Amino acid sequence: MSSERILEKLTASDEELTRHLEDAELPALLLACAMLTRDPAVLDGAPPPLRGLMAGPNGGYEEAQLADARARCLAALKRYRDDGCPEPTRPSQEDLRRLLSFVIEEERLDEFLPFLLDELSLDGSDTRAPKWKKSELAPDRDFRVAIIGAGMSGLCAAIRLQQAEIPFVIFEKSHDVGGTWHDNVYPGCRVDVSNHFYSYSFAQAFEWPQLFSTQPVLLEYFQHVADAFGLREHIRFGTEVKRATFDESTGGWCLEFESHDGSTDTFDAQILVSGMGQLNRPRMPEIEGMDDFEGPAFHSARWDQSVDLAGKRVSVIGTGASACQLIPIVADQAGELTVYQRTAPWLLPTEDYHEEVPGGLQWLYKHVPFYAEWYRFWLFWSTAEGLLETVEVDPDWTERKDSVGPLNEEVRQMLCGYLQEATGGDAELLAKMTPDYPPFSKRFVRDNGILPATFARDDVALETAGIDRMTAKGIRTKDGREIEADVIVYGTGFTASDFLMPLEVVGREGRKLHEHWAGDARAYMGITLPHFPNLFLLYGPNTNIVVNGSIIFFTECEVDYLLASIETLLRAGKSAMDCKLEVHDEYNARIDADNTKRAWGAASVNSWYKNQLGRVSQNWPHGLLEYWKQTREMDVADYELL
Repeated sequence: MSSERILEKLTASDEELTRHLEDAELPALLLACAMLTRDPAVLDGAPPPLRGLMAGPNGGYEEAQLADARARCLAALKRYRDDGCPEPTRPSQEDLRRLLSFVIEEERLDEFLPFLLDELSLDGSDTRAPKWKKSELAPDRDFRVAIIGAGMSGLCAAIRLQQAEIPFVIFEKSHDVGGTWHDNVYPGCRVDVSNHFYSYSFAQAFEWPQLFSTQPVLLEYFQHVADAFGLREHIRFGTEVKRATFDESTGGWCLEFESHDGSTDTFDAQILVSGMGQLNRPRMPEIEGMDDFEGPAFHSARWDQSVDLAGKRVSVIGTGASACQLIPIVADQAGELTVYQRTAPWLLPTEDYHEEVPGGLQWLYKHVPFYAEWYRFWLFWSTAEGLLETVEVDPDWTERKDSVGPLNEEVRQMLCGYLQEATGGDAELLAKMTPDYPPFSKRFVRDNGILPATFARDDVALETAGIDRMTAKGIRTKDGREIEADVIVYGTGFTASDFLMPLEVVGREGRKLHEHWAGDARAYMGITLPHFPNLFLLYGPNTNIVVNGSIIFFTECEVDYLLASIETLLRAGKSAMDCKLEVHDEYNARIDADNTKRAWGAASVNSWYKNQLGRVSQNWPHGLLEYWKQTREMDVADYELL
């Protein structure tokens, strides 16, 4: 999959243009046309688009407004075509202010402008690439970085280190890059964030086959990135780091690793970066008699390709995000399917979840300068904060226990309406599929109608009685029934709160990381923590997002902070940096307090967002701007330099 986009000259007829515009997301196209023609009048009189769940892809425009927007864009593109498709010029900051004021309130524009310009990169430049190189700051210093994991985070860190001319090595236990997109090969596996948002800002791809890509396509993307940036020569595949020990005499880390052939060795690095992620270790349920079952049983993240499900009686335990993706496909393969549900997920209606990228949209990417950039911006902006207010806890809200405020209640009613329509009058199925907790207090599941339709099939049963134990022949429910099965699939998620497991990490004065955390992982900005100098976590505690944005955005911010920290050490001639305890503790107290003001912190529903102590250890409670601001620069006062 190429991330290089070569624009083709726009020569389409009026009729062809009109047809292609039917597939456009018009807020983005209006902005692109205004910028392309340098004519702000394209936007004059057009209503500002709405953001958020209720607005939809076209900003809540009504039919007449959609027709007017298409007419404006058609006129602008005809003018651009008839003028010979002149080379577009880079807009001034004042031009961009005028364009952005179309979608951003004037009083917030100054606050958001630097942030959005960083994301937009309208001239195609990599605005977030490091502006320094080791050869300029410390050419003779022996300084290298060890990265654990060649998934999305590890590759991102490697690219930035490479740009700064910092030597690095990636240790990857698998035999290829991709992380979770390499490991998860269950049927139906796909991303639940739009492709254009679930990709690096500096390595955009423009030829996605579907709007929400499948696992093979995403794996291909990360493989392409690794190849395009020449990263494979820096990766030690089939190598698992078992132990990392901080050396107080050098201020660096000593890694002990084991290769797949059983050989062991060590590696010294000044900086240790964890790109191990959160969603890589399957969580197995605690059910009595699991070893008694005589048939094949496996977790969705360790899919057994040798097991043929055709005509079999299959049981799937769980209805989380992974399970709900595989359930419809397994239903088509199996003779009978029984799904065991503990907690019903909220279904987020997404009509185009399995759809191909429309031809008109692909055409616009290839022929209209700036459209792809503004399209990504619109996806970014419409979700960056548009949904955050729907999860805010209203302390005076007493109307219902399954919502946390008036906006959250609006979302609940909308989602309930979708369930009522999707279940087609089946009252029993509707009751089983309707959650009894506030929307967004646990991970939602995107749905285009296929999940309710699957559960309504005669050969599919949705069991909610609860599991008592497993038997040799199947599963016994709490109401005493034994349901036989030939194959059992555990769709029970991951041990997300067990950060950095099973790696043994030893910091200053012999302090062991997992004893230090005691099951309650915390880090300053989700990246660094006291007593473990020069250890940087990517996708660490409290850096997960629920309703606003893409985890790739967070990773890029974290890697920016990593590079700023390395620059500080090199400029200061220091060996290590150790986060101050009081800085770490104050930050986490604030994050904890703010998470209680969100649906996921206030609700009591079981969720992977919370750790074994009941604390929200996963989620970031604020908007993307706040995280971008706090990681843009490194405040040396937060650290003890060694």
